[in-house]
Amino acid sequence: MRPHSSTQALSLSSTIAAIQAASLAEICTVDYVQAALPVEDLGLAVTIDPSSVSVALATNQTVSSNWFQTAVISYCTATFAYSHNGLSSDTVHVSYLIPSPDKFANRYLSTGGGGLAINSGTQTTTGGVAVGAVAGITDGGFGSFNTQFDAVFLESEGTVNWQATYMFGYQAHHELATLGKQFARNLFSVPEAEKVYSYYQGCSEGGREGWSQAQRFADQFDGLVTGAPAFRYGQLQVNHLSGGVIETELGYSPPPCELEKIRNLTIAACDGLDGKVDGVVARSDLCKLQFDYKDTIGESYYCAAATRGGFPGGPPGGTTPEQNGTVTPKGVAVAKAFTAGLKDSKGRQVYFNPQPASTFTDAETTYNANTSSWLAPITSLGGEWVVRFLQLKNKSNLDTLAGVTVDQLRDWMEFGMQKYYDSLQTTWPDLAPLQAAGTKVLHLHGEADSSIPAASSVRYYEAVRQTTFGDLSYNAGTKALDDFYRLFIVPGAEHCAANTAQPNGGWPITTLQTVIDWVEKGVAPDTLANNGKAISSICRWPLRPLWSGDGASSKCVFDQKSADSWTYKLDAFNFPVY
Repeated sequence: MRPHSSTQALSLSSTIAAIQAASLAEICTVDYVQAALPVEDLGLAVTIDPSSVSVALATNQTVSSNWFQTAVISYCTATFAYSHNGLSSDTVHVSYLIPSPDKFANRYLSTGGGGLAINSGTQTTTGGVAVGAVAGITDGGFGSFNTQFDAVFLESEGTVNWQATYMFGYQAHHELATLGKQFARNLFSVPEAEKVYSYYQGCSEGGREGWSQAQRFADQFDGLVTGAPAFRYGQLQVNHLSGGVIETELGYSPPPCELEKIRNLTIAACDGLDGKVDGVVARSDLCKLQFDYKDTIGESYYCAAATRGGFPGGPPGGTTPEQNGTVTPKGVAVAKAFTAGLKDSKGRQVYFNPQPASTFTDAETTYNANTSSWLAPITSLGGEWVVRFLQLKNKSNLDTLAGVTVDQLRDWMEFGMQKYYDSLQTTWPDLAPLQAAGTKVLHLHGEADSSIPAASSVRYYEAVRQTTFGDLSYNAGTKALDDFYRLFIVPGAEHCAANTAQPNGGWPITTLQTVIDWVEKGVAPDTLANNGKAISSICRWPLRPLWSGDGASSKCVFDQKSADSWTYKLDAFNFPVY
């Protein structure tokens, strides 16, 4: 690739200055974007290819998402490629949505992916345009914006593509943001003395990607929104196999309808523990302390035959027969063991699972029409992690769980944590540099998340408190964290979205604007707005919602037993698991 010469950059930058009041259509040209390419020395050791620039104009687009309010926007999509100096056959593509000049608010936004995808397309970037930001995604150097990490992870069987692994782990997003912030400044000729605010937004894998930046590059962003982060890759991915292994060890694979009935009865029983019956379990901690699954034994269930769709990492789709019966002691045993989390052969805690009233996704069985029986699941998120990322085979799942014990899951977790500690684990707990940089982090997690347990976020928050402010009391450490890092558990919410099983729970869709107000106006959020849902407050941890006696209003309270119920001593490991 040929570099963009400094002479050409200076010449073309004068063109930009001459048309600062240009329309979006005038900006959305190859020449204009080439002139604004971030060719300054940004410390990245990359070379941008000006000939790779492409643009596309979109006007009056109605956009909506779980992450921002419906808006009508116009934008230019500018895409270009760069290579890492000294590497052969290396091309990384980045794509930025550019708002109209009259809408640009001196903001840049990086957005993350989900699952094994390093980006989510325009699902979040359009929300960036809506708040006046240039918003970007990266393909990680994987070949296209639609190519996922697992497709490029192996050079060949037995050989890891470490360049791709480190790009997925953190490097690609560092480059995306570093280039993007300067690109935004160049596009609109923002003087060096004038602030361009830099933000990040992502959930699930995107949440982990945000933390991969915050833990390494403290001053890269002014504010981040990180939802349900995929912390602890070594433990999390293997733990997706927990439902299948528990069912195998207990010798019972319950029909999905039985587990669904247990979940629905749990919701009904625990709904009012926050002081108001509204269809939302806003105090799953109290539910854990007070409700016993055995109270569901004997309750009847019925589910009609159906064709269901699968989803990446979860149980496969397929046709399920009509199901009817009553909740059995064996079904309750599975539900109790699953909710309690994995215990090894010595009774030590290995990991944890979703809160009570969550869907038993990782324990959802599949139907074998040939044998007319339900089979323990082998979720692909867990299975592929083991065969591809630990055993380095070019396969997408384990063939069987035969012989796989909880102790084996523990050992796989330990191996994965050690192998990918510096790339994918993403649990570095010392955030003193982030505090010093003045960066603000808004971290949220659905209380009924069935994919990444909400306790995962609580564990990381507490690790940060203990590491960064270990010399302070609990209350003083929490107050110190409040200055720059706030965690919100969203009552009733699922994985990065509202929950069909608890629809009144909703999902806060204005989190990006909330962190912008925190950064730019100093308005720190005590609670989160919940898209008009009249439910309990979304409180910042460690406070939890509680309705007044008349059910007219809710407040955020502290309860030591409830707070303790969210924490686990992972004593199956002989080392810290942050």
